[in-house]
Amino acid sequence: MTDHDTTASADLDDVARAAAILAGHRESIDRLDAILVYTLGERFKHTQAVGQLKAEHDLPPSDPTREGTQIARLEDLAKRANLDPDFAKAFLNFIIQEVIRHHKKHQE
Repeated sequence: MTDHDTTASADLDDVARAAAILAGHRESIDRLDAILVYTLGERFKHTQAVGQLKAEHDLPPSDPTREGTQIARLEDLAKRANLDPDFAKAFLNFIIQEVIRHHKKHQE
């Protein structure tokens, strides 16, 4: 066996190890994506109920005070989770706008 053969074999071993590690990360990502989707589904189930309640009692579809509190809370959580707070804020703002859209539908 030559030095070239040994190096090539070691390179293949490294590639195989990297592929296995990559597969493990991807499996975790897939599980986390499923958790996110089901969590959002559960969240929207509750916000739909809130929207229905607001419509029944003629309450406004948005609550700027609550939204501000939630954004500040999420930014703090993001910092503690080592997640970009600007991304977390943008993500929550997106969700809030979708919730408000649903609440307005309930009031129509």
